[in-house]
Amino acid sequence: MKLSFALPTALEYFASLVQSDAGFPLLEAAVALAQDEYPELDVAQVLADVDQLAARLKRRLPADAGQLQKLRMFNQFFFRDLGFAGNANDFHDPDNSYLSVVLQMRRGIPISLAVLWLELAQGLGLTARGIGFPGHFMLKVNLPNGQVVIDPLTGQSLSRESLLERLEPYRQEGDLIDGSLASLSPFLQTTTPREIIARMLRNLKEIHTLQQDWVRLIAVQDRLIVLQPQAWIEYRDRGLAHAGQGHFRPALADLELYLAQAKDVDDRGAIAWRVAEMKRSIL
Repeated sequence: MKLSFALPTALEYFASLVQSDAGFPLLEAAVALAQDEYPELDVAQVLADVDQLAARLKRRLPADAGQLQKLRMFNQFFFRDLGFAGNANDFHDPDNSYLSVVLQMRRGIPISLAVLWLELAQGLGLTARGIGFPGHFMLKVNLPNGQVVIDPLTGQSLSRESLLERLEPYRQEGDLIDGSLASLSPFLQTTTPREIIARMLRNLKEIHTLQQDWVRLIAVQDRLIVLQPQAWIEYRDRGLAHAGQGHFRPALADLELYLAQAKDVDDRGAIAWRVAEMKRSIL
């Protein structure tokens, strides 16, 4: 009897990684995001490359290094020696979100650099976490004398005044519910690995939506729905992407599910109208 084993698809592999919050493999899930664009990507090799960087870093650290010394030496290694930085030439290049490319080119956006930084920092025993700061993903590290907030583009420690200044545009635009900037604490809450991956996917979603790249957008939406199966807005947006391709049946399935689950939404009438129009088109 001949046995055959089907390899999981990229989406099935991703689903296996993100099915539980317990032991969520942030780095591996983030690396796997590139498999839609680079089907031949060897995720295990990328993880091994990161492990090699971690080993190089550990060899540099004195055995008795304290937390602050570790942080300083790590930032020297990451930003100066390795040369990681923001991709100032093309911040909206999708490759900025693919860790395999970021590792090779040493250029990325705040959240992709932060994922690599976190993996290496936590491997050193630093208590480091991500922060879903508005408009710019941040890092925070707990040290014996207090907490520091770090910009993952530069490694710079940010003062309270600097953070308040960065929040100001969002207050003016009405993006912050609380108009007062008296307290930073709501904006410095730890972001979970699932939330980090969702934010990375939403960055890609925004790029592909602006370019009306429906094929790539649907692939991103598939992952968002696997990651957050009750985020009904993602079904809506995948349905609209299918409609953009002229694929009305899968579009209707997503949009009707959105209407059934998302009761009190401002666009209910507009989506119901689109559904009715598509139904007339396929009759």
